[in-house]
Amino acid sequence: MNFKFKFIAFAILILVVSCAKNPFTGKSTMALVPNSQIFPTAFQQYSQFLSENKVISGTTDAKRIETIGTKIKTASERWLTANGHAGYLEGYAWEYKLVDSKEVNAWCMPGGKIVFYTGILPICKDDAGIAAVMGHEVAHALANHGQQRMSAGLLQQLGALGTQVAIGDKDPKTQALIMQAYGIGTQVGGMLPFSRAHESEADMIGLTLMAIAGYDPINAVKVWERMSANSGGQAPPQILSTHPSNETRIKELTALVPQAKAEAAKFGVTFK
Repeated sequence: MNFKFKFIAFAILILVVSCAKNPFTGKSTMALVPNSQIFPTAFQQYSQFLSENKVISGTTDAKRIETIGTKIKTASERWLTANGHAGYLEGYAWEYKLVDSKEVNAWCMPGGKIVFYTGILPICKDDAGIAAVMGHEVAHALANHGQQRMSAGLLQQLGALGTQVAIGDKDPKTQALIMQAYGIGTQVGGMLPFSRAHESEADMIGLTLMAIAGYDPINAVKVWERMSANSGGQAPPQILSTHPSNETRIKELTALVPQAKAEAAKFGVTFK
């Protein structure tokens, strides 16, 4: 067996043995690096970020972030336990911090480390709006999107190596053109759609979690309507973005609201 075939066999083996399952969708996901390795690094990076930025504590807004975050986390525990996934959150260390920044953003690191910037609070507007954003961020952690992105990046590098091996007998100029095409193709045709799919998945999961936590999921639609108005139409084409367009998110979230309400009703939570 020559080197090229050995390389392909090795790549296939990695894909077969390095999979996990998303409990919310039932789909197999890439897990080339285990959370036991990812979480400690993420926790360290989170601590470093907090030490280098102005963390707001003790204020009404800071307490709201922590209180709502805890409610969303509890909702996720209820859903996971009810659906046969008790113990799924082992190793997670939830933390919710408010950071002073004009940036309209919130993010979550693997293992449940979440930051809200003060700049997003006017877009959230109220507790239900915060719950919508919080549900989305908690969902990223629950679905192990960080692990999947890292795995996808490793596969992209592996593919680049395989491509280099395959074109090793071509002249340098042709090799450069092929590798450039590979980079653009895998980014626009692979990594960016992969990221957008994660955002849509987090929207779907987050909508359910906020509903179970007692927040009407229609408020997620209102958040993105305000987000769209705030952007003033200044956004890259969806095909070149890591996120779905505001219009796409509003449409998808609106369609998912009845499903989220139905799921919440299983836990005794109803809305008018």
